Amino acid sequence: MKKELIISHEAAHSKIALLEDGRLFELHEQEDKSDFVVGDLFIGKVKKLAPNLNAAFVSIGYEKDAFLHYQDLGPQFLTYKKFLQDTISKKQQNSSLKSFEVQKEIDKNGNIEKVLAKDDSVILQITKEPISTKGPRISTQISLTGRFLVLIPFDKSVSISKKIGNAEERERLRTLIESIKPEGFGVIIRTVAEGKKVAELHNDMNQLIQKWENTFKNLQKNKVPSKVLSEQDKASSILRDNFNADFVSIICDDEQMVDEMRNYIEVIAPERKNIVQFYDKPIPLMEYYNVEKQLKQSFGKHVNIPSSKGAYLVIEHTEALHVVDVNSGNNISSGNAAKNEHALSVNKMAATEIARQLRLRDMGGIIVVDFIDMISADHRRDLFEHLKEEMARDKARHKILPPSKFGLIQMTRQRTRPENQIETKEENPNIDGEILAPIVVVERMEEVIRNIIQIEKGKIFLHVHPFVEAYLTKGFMSIQVKWFLKYKKWVTIIPRDSFKYLEYKLINSKKEELMSYSN
Repeated sequence: MKKELIISHEAAHSKIALLEDGRLFELHEQEDKSDFVVGDLFIGKVKKLAPNLNAAFVSIGYEKDAFLHYQDLGPQFLTYKKFLQDTISKKQQNSSLKSFEVQKEIDKNGNIEKVLAKDDSVILQITKEPISTKGPRISTQISLTGRFLVLIPFDKSVSISKKIGNAEERERLRTLIESIKPEGFGVIIRTVAEGKKVAELHNDMNQLIQKWENTFKNLQKNKVPSKVLSEQDKASSILRDNFNADFVSIICDDEQMVDEMRNYIEVIAPERKNIVQFYDKPIPLMEYYNVEKQLKQSFGKHVNIPSSKGAYLVIEHTEALHVVDVNSGNNISSGNAAKNEHALSVNKMAATEIARQLRLRDMGGIIVVDFIDMISADHRRDLFEHLKEEMARDKARHKILPPSKFGLIQMTRQRTRPENQIETKEENPNIDGEILAPIVVVERMEEVIRNIIQIEKGKIFLHVHPFVEAYLTKGFMSIQVKWFLKYKKWVTIIPRDSFKYLEYKLINSKKEELMSYSN
């Protein structure tokens, strides 16, 4: 499978799209100054206990206090607590855990008020970003994630991903990591470590140890609340968790980000750093790779199933769960045998699209799918196995239950960030309010262009809705050509799938916005 990573940076905001064989499978958005990313480490202060929830609310500098459940304290909570106290008081002089005394494990079924009190300081990690009105979800079980390894303070064990099945390889990795891991730390060996050389694993370990040393230095500053370790930016974290031989290109329109990603890949796969390419064309990156078009096609209540000849999904969101209904449309076969095979075929295509939709929208919680009824138990089993195969590429933790006799499949999927919501409908300008007539908008475009041409010496690009682009460029003597003859300067017109009908922007060759209008 050919993977491409498309990263567009504009106005302190990044959009990251993951394409698989040209189709959009994941979309991530990130503000440059995002305060909370999953994996960040903080020192927080306990604001209040909630014994009825067996939890605490912790201030970490966000408008909403973070939620810390007792089960997220972890068995080594008292050890972390003492380490933080000793570090702040300067009793702990370095980041080494070699001689640090491990405390007694807390009772896994205990009560929050027995181990925490108001105003206590705690070292914690973000496990779920703020969603809706809720603050971040946090844990005091710290783990530092690398390309091949996960480093866990105050642990001794070496665990290996279950997906590494070869016994010899498991033993090789275990022996190797046992020999290089620092004392006082545990390690989880990730699936991507299979077959990797000693130097690669050793380098990954050194980077994780450096992260821990940076964390220790920031803990010594004793600022509460404060961030003590930042997770990598979204692009690098996606590379860390997904980068493999399937990636053929990583394309970005920001030179600084290109340099950062090349430096990152030079560490993890130096022979492939040249797959990172800088994009510097007038057509916006997401438009050029049809990402904006695919977003319009993929979001909304009704979603077409590719290659199904008319079948589609209906995706509904309720307070408690997500419901997906599979419809065959007008594509119906005659004859019982043909109908049964047809139902299975459409259901399998629907399962493939559903797996994509879950990743693309980052849907979480309980999901119920109503597939087309199938009489055959073998067909139901075939569909179940197919859905599991399609979902295997999803990095989010999930669980799928076998189909019920009514054709329903239930699943749960972990969500750590707000669900992606992209509006695919636009207000009808003929119903409410008033707007300028399209011809007036075009006249104003021309007026703005005439004024800008007098001061802007470089190229000018006009970004408009595809319908407006067609109107401006239609015919031999199009409006675009008339502008050129009148003002002796060519205006390049670029269609934008994400724009409203009468929205437009004028951009110069430096990608600076000169003028914009939105109805």
